[in-house]
Amino acid sequence: MRGRTEGGNKKKPVIVLLCVAAVVLVSVYLFFGSSSHAIEYGRKLGLGGDNDDATKKEDASTSFYVDDDANGFTPRSFPVCDDRHSELIPCLDRNLIYQTRLKLDLSLMEHYERHCPPPERRFNCLIPPPPGYKVPIKWPNSRDEVWKVNIPHTHLAHEKSDQNWMVVKGDKINFPGGGTHFHYGADKYIASMASMLNFPNNILNNGGRLRTFLDVGCGVASFGGYLLASDIMTMSLAPNDVHQNQIQFALERGIPAYLGVLGTKRLPYPSRSFELAHCSRCRIDWLQRDGILLLELDRVLRPGGYFAYSSPEAYAQDEEDLRIWREMSALVERMCWTIAAKRNQTVIWQKPMTNDCYLEREPGTQPPLCNSDSDPDAVYGVNMEACITQYSDHDHKTKGSGLSPWPARLTSPPPRLADFGYSTDMFEKDTETWKQRVDAYWDLLSPAIQSDTVRNIMDMKANMGSFAAALNDKDVWVMNVVPEDGPNTLKLIYDRGLMGAVHSWCEAFSTYPRTYDLLHAWDIISDIKKRGCSAEDLLLEMDRILRPSGFILIRDTQSVVDLVKKYLKALHWEAVDTKATSDSDTVILIVQKKLWLTSESLRDLE
Repeated sequence: MRGRTEGGNKKKPVIVLLCVAAVVLVSVYLFFGSSSHAIEYGRKLGLGGDNDDATKKEDASTSFYVDDDANGFTPRSFPVCDDRHSELIPCLDRNLIYQTRLKLDLSLMEHYERHCPPPERRFNCLIPPPPGYKVPIKWPNSRDEVWKVNIPHTHLAHEKSDQNWMVVKGDKINFPGGGTHFHYGADKYIASMASMLNFPNNILNNGGRLRTFLDVGCGVASFGGYLLASDIMTMSLAPNDVHQNQIQFALERGIPAYLGVLGTKRLPYPSRSFELAHCSRCRIDWLQRDGILLLELDRVLRPGGYFAYSSPEAYAQDEEDLRIWREMSALVERMCWTIAAKRNQTVIWQKPMTNDCYLEREPGTQPPLCNSDSDPDAVYGVNMEACITQYSDHDHKTKGSGLSPWPARLTSPPPRLADFGYSTDMFEKDTETWKQRVDAYWDLLSPAIQSDTVRNIMDMKANMGSFAAALNDKDVWVMNVVPEDGPNTLKLIYDRGLMGAVHSWCEAFSTYPRTYDLLHAWDIISDIKKRGCSAEDLLLEMDRILRPSGFILIRDTQSVVDLVKKYLKALHWEAVDTKATSDSDTVILIVQKKLWLTSESLRDLE
């Protein structure tokens, strides 16, 4: 009101009354209108929509909430977001960037990085499935086909028709296994890479020595999908860019995948996580900013790890491609990489096994070595560095990571246990404890699931990865999430041959809606409440990423379980079972998300 006259200030009560009246009118409209109406950014409303007798007896001012003295207000129901938000990813939302006018450098891909809405601008509504949504096709058939109505985007089928990415056939989308650089199938391309490296029987896992891969610019993740047959776990990585929904297709297929980009921030993986990184025409300028993106790959590759690069620069003879090849070859030579194999359109470089080459470089050689006080495992929201990460004394002396071949490495104590002061005995007890707990979970779930009911699983607080390890005999994969405010045990998880990402559950996860069949929430709701974050926001986020008919295993205190039960009706969740544990004040609650459609979806079906 700066500069206004005193007379202007006298109008404030009138303006306030008008604003209040407007809010009331909007609330009444939303309450009596369609349940699928969008709640715009900035509104934190818990609007009701129940038609039961109890609700009808209450007036409009009290029917939105159930009053609870201990936990504030619990909603009877959440509103449903507009259908146009059926694929909302809150921290990768272009509309938010436009609305808040963030000043981002597009050349650095900052617009594809995470930008989360503040609490007052978050959606407080349920993400609806698309019209006609069906329960996804089961694995392993899902590797090759998905329901078109679940991801109604056929743009890539037309754009990549000559590359066999995907083909629309009736009510399904098929995936022949092709890619930009392997039109005739990922299986043949993978066998060719193994042959280039002289691995036994043309199998790329090299007797279990290669287990965790990173596929950058993965498309619809056929490369990672076909590697599963060789006991290789691939983190398929791509941004939410012009090839929209590529990661959504990957996850719908049951293939491990994550929305991310090589931009300005480190990837959410610790150092020395992957045996091989792969780029097949991923359209990345590896020479930019003193090679910082290639140095980020170097950080996450293990000693002796490989970078497989299929791109015109590796074989084309025009002047520009030759220039890029010369400069890239010079850069990787200064990084101490060597060519392990080169054939036709693919080159495979290999990292050194020790620090010897780094220490023998001429003074002033670029890129420099990272400072000794730089933590290569600090990743959440941390900027990339244009420097070479040296190996630990252990890795340097052992000339490698010292990991057992797969599958022995799953249960072998990882060498990096010592980084946390954990003993072998602690590791083995943790592994056995979670084996018993997972067996108990499956006993509780057994009436409701079959062997192929779940495929994509997320452990929201993975610790050492023992929950995922206990599921190794099942045809599932697990996204192991390590909270950013605790011990960064994700490197132990990768050392076990598993995979995951660092994340803060005070924010939304980088994935599409409806991508996981089962969520495991061990103490995570208690943890975020202690941090002062919203349990209600977390429950809405869990609902967003959970598939209809999917399950949540909540292992938490009795008070948290009681709180969640009050939200079941509002979230359209159903309690499957509740069980006390031998741990004091720890309870297991299993819930299932119901399959529901908006009124607009039902009309479309009719």
